[in-house]
Amino acid sequence: MSEELLVKYSDVVLNRDENTILRDVDLSVYRGDFLYIIGKVGSGKSTLLKSMYAEIPVVSGDAHVFGYHLQKLKRKDIPFLRRKIGIVFQDFQLLIDRTVEKNLEFVLRATGWKNQKSIADRINEVLVQVGMQNKAYKMPHELSGGEQQRVVIARALLNSPALILADEPTGNLDPETGSQIVALLQDIAQKGTAVIMSTHNYAIVQAFHGRIMRCADMSLIDMHQPKVEEPVSDPENDEETI
Repeated sequence: MSEELLVKYSDVVLNRDENTILRDVDLSVYRGDFLYIIGKVGSGKSTLLKSMYAEIPVVSGDAHVFGYHLQKLKRKDIPFLRRKIGIVFQDFQLLIDRTVEKNLEFVLRATGWKNQKSIADRINEVLVQVGMQNKAYKMPHELSGGEQQRVVIARALLNSPALILADEPTGNLDPETGSQIVALLQDIAQKGTAVIMSTHNYAIVQAFHGRIMRCADMSLIDMHQPKVEEPVSDPENDEETI
C-alpha cells in the first residue's frame, strides 16, 4: 500500500446546528486504506464524512483532504475537491426517470466529459467493475436494492477517485447482499482507492477486516489503540447497535 496521505485531521471540531458533535478529532487516511466508522445514531458518523467533502464546515483544528485546507476552502474550489471523492449513499439517490447508463452519463457530462465514445467506454468500465455490465439499459425500479447499490458504487468510481466515502451503504440491504457490497468495496480498496465506510452492522465489521474507529461521547476513538477500554458492543445487547 502506498503511503500517500489523503486525509489528515488534527484536533478538529465539527458542529451541526451550532451543537458540537465531534471534538479533538485526529485522523489519517492513506491511499488503499479500508476504514470503518462505527457508532450509535447521532454519534457523528455522517457529520465526519460530510465534513470531508465540505458539506459541513470544520469549526476549528486542522483539516486537509487531498491537500485542500478545508477551513480555507473557497466555494469555487469545492467542486474540484468533490471530483476527487466518490460518495455512496444508503438510499442510492439514483435518478429514477432514466436508465442506469443515462444516470452515469449525467454525472460524466456534469463533470466535464464531452466525447461520446469516451463516456460510453468509461460507463462500460465501471459497470464491469461492479458486475452490472448487462444492466445498463435497466431503469432503477427494475433493479434490486443490491443492484442499485452496485450502480451507485459504479457512479462513485466514474472519475477514478482516490477516496470513496460510503455512508451506511448496507443499511437498506439484506445481510447476504450487504456482504457482497462490502466485499466489492474491499476489492476497490485493494486496488488503491481508500474507502471510509460508516456502518451499524457489527456482523460486517467482524466478517471483513479493516481499521475501526468509533464515534462516541463526541470523540473519534481508534479501536486498535490499547488505551480504549470500551469494546465494540454486540448489537444483540445494544438497543441502537453500533
